[in-house]
Amino acid sequence: MNQRTQRTPDSPVKRDRRLRRGSVPLALHGVAEYVIGVGSIAAPFLFNFDSNGATALSALVGAGVLALAVMTESPTGIARNLPIASHVVIDYVLSLFLIVSPFLFSFTEDSTATAYFIVLGVLFLMLTILTQYHKPAGG
Repeated sequence: MNQRTQRTPDSPVKRDRRLRRGSVPLALHGVAEYVIGVGSIAAPFLFNFDSNGATALSALVGAGVLALAVMTESPTGIARNLPIASHVVIDYVLSLFLIVSPFLFSFTEDSTATAYFIVLGVLFLMLTILTQYHKPAGG
């Protein structure tokens, strides 16, 4: 048996442990959001964005992600006023917003900023899809 599979005592079927829906713990998702928030605020300076619009948007997105992380009812939340279900919807909307923002706000001529927003949007979407928002049955 290789490292990626395991047999459960009650099932002869192998379970695959590669990345799949629910493979990222909620606490790790929360920590990642704090990193993404701070990273988005710093990104224009780290990557030398040419577009002032992209710079401002990156800072706003970073502040928004930090606020979302702080407000959510999760292990890493501080205020814990926002239900997880609402957080998930906001994560999906934010992911798609990040992907389309270079086109929506016309900063596609700044290839660095465009790449940053699209890559961040795709990674954020993957994080959202792969996060385990509910405890597993029997857990």
